[in-house]
Amino acid sequence: MDEYLKKISGPEDLKKLSTKDLKELACEIRSFLLEKVSQTGGHLAPNLGVVELSIALHTIYDSPRDKIIWDVGHQSYVHKILTGRHDRFDSLRQHGGLSGFPKTSESEHDVFQTGHSSTSISAALGMAQARDLLGEKHHVIAVIGDGSMTGGMAFEALNHAGDTGTDLTVILNDNEMSIAQNVGGLAAYLGRLRTDPKYFRLKEDVELIVKRIPHIGGKVLSSVDRVKDAVKSLIVPGMLFEELGFTYLGPVNGHQVEPLLGVLRGAKKIKGPVLIHVLTKKGKGFEEAECKPDVYHGIGPFNPESPPVGSKQNKVPTYTEIVSKTLVNAAKKNDKVVAITAAMASGTGLDCFEKEFPRRFFDVGIAEQHAVTFAAGLAKRGFHPVAAIYSTFLQRAYDQVLHDVCIQNLPVLFALDRAGIVGEDGETHNGLFDLSYLRHMPNMTVIVPRDEDMLQHALTTGLKHQGPVAIRYPRGKGEGVKLKKPKALSWGRGEEIRQGRDLQILAVGPFVYTALAAAEKLEKRGLSVGVIDPVFVKPLDAELITRAAMSARYGLVTLEEHVLAGGFGSAVLEFLEGNGITEVPVKRLGIPDRFVEQGKRDTLLEELRLTPEHIAAVCLEMTGAREQEMPWVQSVSE
Repeated sequence: MDEYLKKISGPEDLKKLSTKDLKELACEIRSFLLEKVSQTGGHLAPNLGVVELSIALHTIYDSPRDKIIWDVGHQSYVHKILTGRHDRFDSLRQHGGLSGFPKTSESEHDVFQTGHSSTSISAALGMAQARDLLGEKHHVIAVIGDGSMTGGMAFEALNHAGDTGTDLTVILNDNEMSIAQNVGGLAAYLGRLRTDPKYFRLKEDVELIVKRIPHIGGKVLSSVDRVKDAVKSLIVPGMLFEELGFTYLGPVNGHQVEPLLGVLRGAKKIKGPVLIHVLTKKGKGFEEAECKPDVYHGIGPFNPESPPVGSKQNKVPTYTEIVSKTLVNAAKKNDKVVAITAAMASGTGLDCFEKEFPRRFFDVGIAEQHAVTFAAGLAKRGFHPVAAIYSTFLQRAYDQVLHDVCIQNLPVLFALDRAGIVGEDGETHNGLFDLSYLRHMPNMTVIVPRDEDMLQHALTTGLKHQGPVAIRYPRGKGEGVKLKKPKALSWGRGEEIRQGRDLQILAVGPFVYTALAAAEKLEKRGLSVGVIDPVFVKPLDAELITRAAMSARYGLVTLEEHVLAGGFGSAVLEFLEGNGITEVPVKRLGIPDRFVEQGKRDTLLEELRLTPEHIAAVCLEMTGAREQEMPWVQSVSE
């Protein structure tokens, strides 16, 4: 077992193997992936689908001299294995371990960091143009797929690349066969013919001869071109890419090493931009993942011998499940409620909505900008769209939220899943910036429910409001509170959860429960600490915050699972200053000015000093207590 994998310390070792050996290596890598990802969790199905493609790329090209850029990045596990990191796979997505995405600080073979989709062609074109300006000679390859071609940025880059005419190779990893199914002898023949340099020389010679025919040469050539284009449009599946200025090769079977090696060798000889269309199957080699690629796209640790079969009954629901159930019930009562996702139907819980209301459900692909303006169009005609998008992905549609929704004050409800620290997916996926980029937009309302019960009330509130509303909620299970019948919240009003005289902790979202735990610790030290849930980050409850500020002996502490810059704490400071309340001490606790890397949430919160113990220590410091009076933080390093 692993006879060949053990021999691979870098891409140069692949070049010593025969085609038969490479096939055996592919089998070993699939077994290795299944073993390791089942232990750590991760993006299993996408990587099982690119095993042969990754092997072929590193066999033909010379990384890191040749630049290989992986779109989204979650399909780069095999690339990592082949570039000398297979012995570290036990640490995949763990704190301080291998990233689940390309990371330039991790390896010289990771030439560009990609955590969001549809960026690879733009980055690759930039690197190709830099190569040309520097007078260097190497290849630049963008590997895009797994839905990334549905993103508008990819087409913008294709359009630009075709116009520049620079040498660039784009690999379209088509694991859904969504563009063409033109496989067989004719397609293979055309691929072989068009990778042969003699084809291009013959084409140029014929054009030169025809042009020299007196009087009619130009007209003949024009007629020939029109006929040629008409015929090509019938038999060549990549005419779209041809018209954009690319030489199209394929489709090619992405699970057969020999054709992949052949088409890549041919592509290296072609001048200008080339697009290679590779057909793969997501989850290839593991039957469960092949049948359920969405389940195994990104998955937690599991037993390969007893794969996950779905949710168990009588458990604490996730926030995503609450959103799903609440929206379905709302849509039953209101036929103007529609739901939109950007290729994340199951991830955002909208797959249940799709089953109930297929005509009122819209999956727009990985295209958040389009999703938001599309929602604005629906809202303009009287519908109430719910755009369920991960917090980190809505960042891509900032301009559309501002211009197309907020300026027109349209009733679009943004359900921001995965707000806060998401854990193992790391800095590209943490939802730590949404309050900052949303609360400064006029007409926008921002609600942060503290638990699953308040989440359903927040959604009910948002669907009644005739303007834009954003509701942020975290990944994972709720707090286990009892669910009441959904009802609208009192607009702009917060809640006093615990009374206190000495200090007031204003905490947003589930951090309310963290604040309560800190307050209980402080009570044992003789301090009376109140806890306030503002519920609404915008608009703030002016009366409640003013009362808290004026009544707290030692001041206010704000607490948020969000960056401090422009977040909830900043909103409180702005409010106090704007109302002339400037003598009240305020301590803001949240995410400092740095990116938070991967790791388990509890580990990261400890590192960020956002645990009840650390919060209690900060509160004691505000009262003038010395460190010796905080025994529970004695062992924590600064």
